[in-house]
Amino acid sequence: MSEFKLRKIVVQVEEIFHEGGPVADPAPVKGAVYAICSNPFAGRFEPDLQPAMEWLKPLALRLTDRLVAALGGREGIDAYGKGAIVGEAGEHEHGAIWHVSGGYGMRDRLGECRAIVPSAMKVGGLGSTLDIPLGHLNAAYVRSRFDVITIACEDGPRANEVLFALAMARGGRVHSRMGGLEVDQVKGEDGLR
Repeated sequence: MSEFKLRKIVVQVEEIFHEGGPVADPAPVKGAVYAICSNPFAGRFEPDLQPAMEWLKPLALRLTDRLVAALGGREGIDAYGKGAIVGEAGEHEHGAIWHVSGGYGMRDRLGECRAIVPSAMKVGGLGSTLDIPLGHLNAAYVRSRFDVITIACEDGPRANEVLFALAMARGGRVHSRMGGLEVDQVKGEDGLR
């Protein structure tokens, strides 16, 4: 990961007790962790970005471990997502490097995860926000786990930086009542149901 020099790591955790209805017990918890790193490709076109996916795997493991610890351990984590914000001297594809790396880190640490890891990538400047989509680990059709967590960094990403983020949740949206596949109905065979 030496090509992506780490400037800082930020962790955020949210506990959602209610949204006007009864107090949830237990309260759903969602969190995100992100790293601000230098972008070795900023300001130039690099035709072969694929090796960078391997360079970022140690960072993905480190961020996953930090977020799992902040959420109180692996037990009950049942949703995940990832994202990136590339500083303005970079290009959208520099965020796409995180697709494989970020997914790898969470799958390695969380165990069997059959569903695709939802993601969002964009180019943005200081203070840009990113809505990281969340989805169930093993069944994409679990509606109660369709959610987002919003992150923002007031001093990044700078023009020559990139923000790499991971997100996880324990429990779905508070007061979820839109039907569809419920968690206790998950078969976990194909990543969909």
